[in-house]
Amino acid sequence: MRALFAWCALLLACAGVMHCAEAAKARHLKWEVSHMFWSPDCEEKVLIGINGQFPGPTIRAKAGDTIVVELKNGLHTEGVVIHWHGVRQIGTPWADGTAAISQCAINPEETFTYRFVVDKPGTYFYHGHYGMQRAAGLYGSLIVDVADGEEEPFKYDGELNLLLSDWYHDSIYNQMVGLSSSPMRWIGEPQSLLINGRGQFNCSLAAAHTPGTKQCTAGGNRHCAPVILPVEPNKTYRLRIASTTSLASLNLAIGNHKLTVVEADGNYVEPFVVDDMDIYSGDSYSVLLTTDQDPSSNYWVSIGVRGRTPKTAPALALLNYRPNRGFKLPAIAPPVTPLWNDTAHSKAFTTHIKARAGTPPPPATSDRRIELLNTQNKLDGHIKWSINNVSMVLPATPYLGSLKLGLKTALTAARPADTFGRAYDVTRPPHNPNTTTGDNVYVLRYNTTVDVVLQNANALQHNVSEVHPWHLHGHDFWVLGYGEGAYRGDAADAARLNLVNPPLRNTAVIFPYGWTALRFVADNPGVWAFHCHIEPHLHMGMGVIFAEAIDRVGKVPKEAVSCGATATALMNGDHL
Repeated sequence: MRALFAWCALLLACAGVMHCAEAAKARHLKWEVSHMFWSPDCEEKVLIGINGQFPGPTIRAKAGDTIVVELKNGLHTEGVVIHWHGVRQIGTPWADGTAAISQCAINPEETFTYRFVVDKPGTYFYHGHYGMQRAAGLYGSLIVDVADGEEEPFKYDGELNLLLSDWYHDSIYNQMVGLSSSPMRWIGEPQSLLINGRGQFNCSLAAAHTPGTKQCTAGGNRHCAPVILPVEPNKTYRLRIASTTSLASLNLAIGNHKLTVVEADGNYVEPFVVDDMDIYSGDSYSVLLTTDQDPSSNYWVSIGVRGRTPKTAPALALLNYRPNRGFKLPAIAPPVTPLWNDTAHSKAFTTHIKARAGTPPPPATSDRRIELLNTQNKLDGHIKWSINNVSMVLPATPYLGSLKLGLKTALTAARPADTFGRAYDVTRPPHNPNTTTGDNVYVLRYNTTVDVVLQNANALQHNVSEVHPWHLHGHDFWVLGYGEGAYRGDAADAARLNLVNPPLRNTAVIFPYGWTALRFVADNPGVWAFHCHIEPHLHMGMGVIFAEAIDRVGKVPKEAVSCGATATALMNGDHL
């Protein structure tokens, strides 16, 4: 009788939650990462691809499916890992794909199998998380549809996908050496912006509207041929958008068309209509586009730079109203990107994002508040990014293994500070620019509610405060609000927080000289990175680690953490 009751309970759970029997599948993929010659913007360079493709293969699954990726490292002289951006890895923290945090880097000619469940629908992507391999082209799309029997809360007739990135002609190895040099050699602005891995360098598809610009040819090299998005008139399309840029913050607009924002980072939002939208590195969105314009014309899709002085030309694609020719160029000029430093425009878009009705609200109060001051500093002549005046360095032994085994060397004795001095003037360069290094590991109690306040500040140079998009692994968080100047934690700051319908995200931006308040529940045992998603900033130390209920982590696969001190401990008979 007890067995019968358990079986009935399982059937009821499946029927009510995810239609397990009919929907959940294992999707097996066999990949090899390797260097390749490629011409993303019509200039041939070496990049990192997967199975001979750039960008990497698109993964398509349904909520509740298990993704199994057998990943072979075909790079000759370096390790590799892949992070599944936005997938929370509930119960599988070793599959998060963060070198030195959740796993060992996969050595050349070795294979590691990622196995994890995509627990909720949404627009996601994956990318390298070792060194600066994302900037070398190691990325692709990951799209999760609703489970069988479920429906999206909006209707559409078709779907289009835009994976946005930036591209440097200099190799990531030159970039990393430059960033680590004294004096630092800054990487500069990217040479091109890419749409689905394709762009055009030193020419424009819209040269007729840009005097002095060379006209790009329409076809030729398949690596850099303009992206064409075919649509039928009088239809509604879901446009999935994700940004895996190394540096650039972006703005997207489509000529003569409105966009209705419906999803952000795999979470539904209250629909709202915009002419254009800002997209920071690590962001993903879904927007609805209705093809209600003159069907005899095609229309520009324009991607431009925001947040930095634009020295990179906009990327252009074509919204192709069928049956027009795909390469029929629009007669009107492309949309103009808002001024790079028009932060009011950026804030108006970002603060408009609210959770859709039915989204779980945040807990009313928190158990702990961690305030993270973002500063640019110096260390022995080197330029670093620091959090509360500590620049993060990663260990030789992945934290997930060393903490699980209880190794005494896992963490330094000093724990990072939960706050910074209230006297710090965020509007000026640091009075004392010197910093130090540390592990920046915050140990969180299980199932507690944690507030994180990200505080921006002036960099080393006067009147410079940069945009920083921060990404949290292993969790979504509620974005409670934004503020100007220094966060004080007083009644005025509390009044700026939204506890009614804040959006759930996994990436949030801090605007220049401002702060952003987040809240999440530490309910996912593991070791999770939280960092600026700008690749050179992370390389220069801009991040922290959240270690969460390690005693509740299940059995960790040995192959995930068998390196450094963990490998020695396992050889000596310790058990994960």
